[in-house]
Amino acid sequence: MTTVLYILLAILAFGFMIAIHELGHFVAARACGVCVHEFSLGMGPRLCGFRGKSGTEYNLRLFPIGGYVSMKGEDEDAEGADSFSQKKAWQKFIIVAAGALMNILVAMILCFALSISDGIGSTVVHSFYDGATSDQWLEVGDRIVEVNGTKTHIASEVAYEVMHDGYVPIDIVVIRDGEHITLENVVFGTMTESGVLYGYRDFVMYRAELTVGNLLKHTWYRSLSTVKMIWESLIDLLIGRVGVEAVSGPVGVTDAMVTAAKSGASNFFNLLAVLAMNLGVFNLLPFPALDGGRLVFILLEMIFRRKVPAKVEGVIHTAGMLLLFALMIFVVFKDVIQLFG
Repeated sequence: MTTVLYILLAILAFGFMIAIHELGHFVAARACGVCVHEFSLGMGPRLCGFRGKSGTEYNLRLFPIGGYVSMKGEDEDAEGADSFSQKKAWQKFIIVAAGALMNILVAMILCFALSISDGIGSTVVHSFYDGATSDQWLEVGDRIVEVNGTKTHIASEVAYEVMHDGYVPIDIVVIRDGEHITLENVVFGTMTESGVLYGYRDFVMYRAELTVGNLLKHTWYRSLSTVKMIWESLIDLLIGRVGVEAVSGPVGVTDAMVTAAKSGASNFFNLLAVLAMNLGVFNLLPFPALDGGRLVFILLEMIFRRKVPAKVEGVIHTAGMLLLFALMIFVVFKDVIQLFG
């Protein structure tokens, strides 16, 4: 497969994540009886589209960097039973949250499929790599139940916690011969990626039996671990551990997806799962213009039984949108410079 085809595959996969998000809003809005003016994939000039029997316009736009569902009464007070602004607060909450929840659901489905294809790992130490340092504390047969204060249930959780925290000595709790033992100041090797220091897991863990129960358990905890990774990545960015060069926009994401696709289907779909979860979690952040920001206003309505004036909310979301566009432009330029620099 040529590089061009890999790029097309990445763009289609990225577009699929956006389509799933907007489909969540669309289906929830229609289920709640809200009039949808437009369902659009992409931003900028309209490339093609059609008008459905319900009056909704379905459009494909030039730039594959987003999408939107335009609803009656979404940004203003509009009369009529089919207006978003006239719906009950719980209905508006479902409509706004549905997009992110669809992304999270897709991510969990991908985690389930990857668990079947790649197998699932336990938290029991099987062996150590040559040159390992942790074997001075850990032993073969140890079941790792906690890494640096975080409970671990599956192999990928252990791997992530060691990577994120193991660049310095950390405490690990294991079950050895039926007893819980705390191993203090366990030292791992380190590796550097994008100028950031990470721990290196220097041991192999046993595979777990591929049963329905284990698959469901692994899918659940793998999904939670992905959410934790996204959240901690944001915190690392805010506290300065990770520099802004580690932030990627559509260009950087597409490049990463092309690289993952070239290295194998498993890596590609694993990255796709992370991106789907990232899109869902990011949109739930309580920032103006994001779904999470809109949910804040709906929650205020639920608590105080009174809506924030539509004009006030609109101004706040517009300001948030401008900030997000400014960030998007900055990140795109950064990605282009890194790609061709």
